[in-house]
Amino acid sequence: MSFRKVELGRTGIMVPQLAFGAMSFGGMFGPTDEETSHACLDAAIEAGITFWDTANIYGMGVSETVLGTYLAAKKPEGITIATKASIIPGPPRRIDNSYDYLRAELEGSLEKLGLSSVELFYAHRHNPETPIEEVAETMGRLIDEGLIKGYGLSEIAPYTLSRAHAVRPVTAVQNEYSLWTRLPELGLIRSCAELGVSFVAFSPVARGMFGETSVRREDMRPGDFRLNNPRFVEPNYSHNLGKVEAFRQWARGRGVSVAGAALAWVMAQGDHVIPIPGTRTAAHLGEWLDALKIEMDAATLAEIDAILPVGWAWGDRYGDHQTVAVERYC
Repeated sequence: MSFRKVELGRTGIMVPQLAFGAMSFGGMFGPTDEETSHACLDAAIEAGITFWDTANIYGMGVSETVLGTYLAAKKPEGITIATKASIIPGPPRRIDNSYDYLRAELEGSLEKLGLSSVELFYAHRHNPETPIEEVAETMGRLIDEGLIKGYGLSEIAPYTLSRAHAVRPVTAVQNEYSLWTRLPELGLIRSCAELGVSFVAFSPVARGMFGETSVRREDMRPGDFRLNNPRFVEPNYSHNLGKVEAFRQWARGRGVSVAGAALAWVMAQGDHVIPIPGTRTAAHLGEWLDALKIEMDAATLAEIDAILPVGWAWGDRYGDHQTVAVERYC
């Protein structure tokens, strides 16, 4: 069994419907090292997960460098790479969507990755002071220059997608989507389908909650953004933990991993919907493969909906201090 292939936007590039997010390679959720990261990528290839996503700010270049050393050493075939730029951490944190900045950051990313081009390049956030039409024109120039095959936008609203797409067709939108974050169902997933745009769902296992054991506050390192995220503070955390545990028991009753069930649910939301979980280890990646074992038919989806109905999670997905350049549309 293997993950079925879907087209990445309208590029003609075929990718597995399950992708791999390499943010953890930068150390955001705990210490890691190149050997462990490379072993994780070995496991990804063995599983047929060959669509890999990174960004210039993941470990401030560490994630891209780890991918680059792996590609140079192993020379795997058929890998599709996506990276991102636009966020300047600061302080103060700001967003730059200008051509000069994006091109310079892209060139730096390509050097770290050891590539002459990437299949997909995202504006990691949209600066509201920069018309999205200008961003689309910038991305079009990068495509015409042969540095990227397609472009994407992240954390955007449906109206931003339609405006950008009218200037230069968008390849992918990457927004948060999972069983506990359902906002994209209010127009964005549908808009992507209508326009032929891939919808790449980040945090599809709810920032670690949909694992065999849920992430615990006491295990988070100082500075972990989840410590001040509304869904991970009390009383929200305890409520959410209880609901996830009910889903965990359901998955185990089906003989599948919790992460596998959560990922299968995301993929069932549309042929163009591509979940992009992340991990640091091959062991955790192995839990994802149970997504191949479960059929998300109408009865199964109804059972899940009875356990985790729309809106079940307590707390917003971001606190007000975490919403810089995150577009809201409802």
